[in-house]
Parts: sequence; C-alpha cells; structure tokens
Amino acid sequence: MIAGPSASEQLIDRFYGALALRDHRTMGACYLPDARFSDPVFGELDGDEVRAMWRMLCERGTDLVVTHSAVEADGERGSARWVASYTFSPTGRPVRNEIEALFRFADGLIAEHDDRFDHWKWTRQARGTTGLLLGWSPPVQGKVRAQARSALQAAMARS
Repeated sequence: MIAGPSASEQLIDRFYGALALRDHRTMGACYLPDARFSDPVFGELDGDEVRAMWRMLCERGTDLVVTHSAVEADGERGSARWVASYTFSPTGRPVRNEIEALFRFADGLIAEHDDRFDHWKWTRQARGTTGLLLGWSPPVQGKVRAQARSALQAAMARS
C-alpha cells in the first residue's frame, strides 16, 4: 500500500498553493503565531512580520507566478524547492528566483521557515548592471536588505 503525503507535506503544498493564488491569509494561517522566517533579502523576521511580508509580496506581486516541487517532510522537519517569477517593481525588471525552503514544524504548523537562494543572482536580475557589478558586495546586499525592511515596516504601518 502506498502512503499519501504526510500532514506536513500537505501543509507545504497548501502554503505554496496559496502563494500561487496570492492568498496571504491562508499562507499566514500555515504559521504558528510566533513563527520565524529568514531569507537573504529580508533577513530574520518574527511573528507578525512574517505574515506582513507575505501580505506585502502578494499585494505587490500582480504578475507573480509560483511553482513548487520536491516536497519532503515528516512531523518535525521539511523542505521544498520553489520558483518565483515576477517583475521587480522598483526597476521593472523580470526576476526568476529559484529557492530552497527548509521548514521546522510544531503543533501541525510552520514554526521556522528558511528560504535560501543566490542573492547575487537575484540582485543581477532585479537591479541590472548595478547588481551584476556590485550585487555580490556586502554594502549592496545590506542596502537591498535595508530597502526591503523599510518597505515591510511601511506596509505594517499602513495595516
């Protein structure tokens, strides 16, 4: 007898299915209230910041296309690969970001979520020549992170 997807695998599928539909409310419901998130652009986020980030990205990402694959999970840990294709609004440049996601679960929800991707590759796509020439450098990566955090804080203040 072949077993179906685990509850944690179903949770990951539900999360990325909601992202593909830009349904930040369903995405937020997949996390524990005090969940932690990290990625190379936003850095470390906690609780309400995590849900606000997804809300902001879903609302801004009018042409966002998401696919996910390679979902593996047990009751405690999981992983998936996903691809986000969209227009980076500050520059109007197309981005195709390939991401590896790692999860830790508790009480049937996401407790920790770490997205890993090549920050320089993302910066080259999003920022063009500046990203190509300087996107690898800590000052440029720090500036990108500061701009993302500033946008998140402004989005949180509006809600």
